Amino acid sequence: MTISPQTPATTVLWLISQSEGAIWLDGGWGVDALIGTQTRAHEDVDIVLEERHAPLLVDCLRLAGFEDVPRDDTRPCNFVLGSSDRGLVDFHLVRFDPDGNGVYGIPKPEGVYPAEAFTGRGEVLGQPVRCMSAIYQMENHSSGYALRAKDFADMQALAAATGMPLPKHFR
Repeated sequence: MTISPQTPATTVLWLISQSEGAIWLDGGWGVDALIGTQTRAHEDVDIVLEERHAPLLVDCLRLAGFEDVPRDDTRPCNFVLGSSDRGLVDFHLVRFDPDGNGVYGIPKPEGVYPAEAFTGRGEVLGQPVRCMSAIYQMENHSSGYALRAKDFADMQALAAATGMPLPKHFR
């Protein structure tokens, strides 16, 4: 199977409609949702989802023709499913602790999405969606991995749209 290099906005909305639990958009689609418009083509849609809701969504996607896309970082809490006509979905599974933080890394905790990260609201094609907060997006893009040109563009667009200060390393 050849996987489409881009995940369209219609797939993002369809994906959200298929989930029993809340989905938060992260990464590029999360930034575009916060801005309220698509700023670039996206290789995938990164979603944060409560682990207990994942099996039903995974089954739904497999019935719709999505298949496993193995990667070097594939593990139970982070995996990708892909479809030749709908693109890639990058799952990030969490369990919520009593304080509302999303504990990432199942079964072994690898990190925590702070409760405030889950407060983002945006839109895709005019439809309201949940997304990781603008503050979280800025902080997350400031550490942990090598930044690419699209990361710089995303953070510059987010800062321009929200009035948030752009961290020095993005200038």
